[in-house]
Amino acid sequence: MDLNLRDIRAFIAVAQTGSFTQAAARLHLSQPALTVQIRRLEETLGLRLFDRNSRNVALTPTGRDLLPLLQRSLHDMEQVLVDARALGDGASGTVRIACLPTFAASSLPELVRELKKAVPRVGFQVRDVVASMVNTLVRNEEADIGVTGGELDDTNLEVLHAGIDRLVAICPKRHPLAKRRRIALADLAATPLVLTAQGTSVRAVVDSAFAQARCVPEISCEPTYMMSAVAMVRAGLGVTILPASAREVRAEPELVARPVDDPAFTRPIALIKKRGRTLPPVTETFVAMLIAKLEAE
Repeated sequence: MDLNLRDIRAFIAVAQTGSFTQAAARLHLSQPALTVQIRRLEETLGLRLFDRNSRNVALTPTGRDLLPLLQRSLHDMEQVLVDARALGDGASGTVRIACLPTFAASSLPELVRELKKAVPRVGFQVRDVVASMVNTLVRNEEADIGVTGGELDDTNLEVLHAGIDRLVAICPKRHPLAKRRRIALADLAATPLVLTAQGTSVRAVVDSAFAQARCVPEISCEPTYMMSAVAMVRAGLGVTILPASAREVRAEPELVARPVDDPAFTRPIALIKKRGRTLPPVTETFVAMLIAKLEAE
């Protein structure tokens, strides 16, 4: 059974006006065209909806019972059209993003606020996870876009924007390295380090840098999250290496950040999506804002 929106509107208009002439004028139709629509609806439903003669039109008892049901159905169907148009033109929707914790705690909140100001009906699903999990979530379509770190060699993923994040050494103000303006890799090799765990993008960069220099660092602790690494440095367990953009660094007045004087201490950053997949319009808008911010940094 196929119910036509135009036929339902025609039925409701006749029921409300009690007149084919008035209903046709309201719908900007000719009276014969309106009659065809009512007849088609009656044939589709297999019911007589109106009793009519040359002088008046009245709902049949069945038509009277159906009127509130079809009114609700018309409202629901029209709302679906409104919602679909809003999704199509980017006036609503949900941005599903997987991203590095560094990004989630620094740039993301401002971008969310900016998009919500422009598109009040937008929603966000944020998964702040390590780089390998960002890639997995986007590949499995559990997130539409991702901000990931490290080298990307997955052909299932498309890079929308690429950049770098410089790494810095974090130590207490009383630490001997805090007196240096820049820190060499040899300095790091000679002090206990608190390094984020294997599988994190920062750890991959640090391990690669030490391997290239043929140095073996002394690792004191291996936490997964940057906040834990900062807490361990604050407790005097060693020096950590984090992205300069990490908000955890700026939140610790007793710690200082020093540049590492080695070009290997940079982390590739990429905005990604699954190759061949179309992004929702509202996510396209967010991607444009995000790329503009990354290019300005």
